[in-house]
Amino acid sequence: MAHPYYDLPSLTVLTALEVFEASARHLSLELAASELNVTSGEITRHIKVIEDELGVPLFVRPGTGVVLTSAGKDLYTELGSIFSKASYVVTTIKRGGRSRMSRLPPPMRSRRSG
Repeated sequence: MAHPYYDLPSLTVLTALEVFEASARHLSLELAASELNVTSGEITRHIKVIEDELGVPLFVRPGTGVVLTSAGKDLYTELGSIFSKASYVVTTIKRGGRSRMSRLPPPMRSRRSG
């Protein structure tokens, strides 16, 4: 089920995106598993969810370690930016301040909402 406003996938896929970001940042499923306190098998299952959703591989596994595909690089670049911005806003709010993000225009409506 997609998010009705932003045309985002289900929470399962959103969780998988967090797993993908950690895996891509480390270029290691094992390090991502350690960081997120899950098993390597769970990391692999989450990555498969995203790859199935997108219909393209995000990693190649040439022996030990992983390498990002072109699609994986694109997704990682965007997720890194999004997670960084979200982290900044959350940290600023927790400290009682207003972030620079509050001056952004309102979010765009999704394709589905017409």
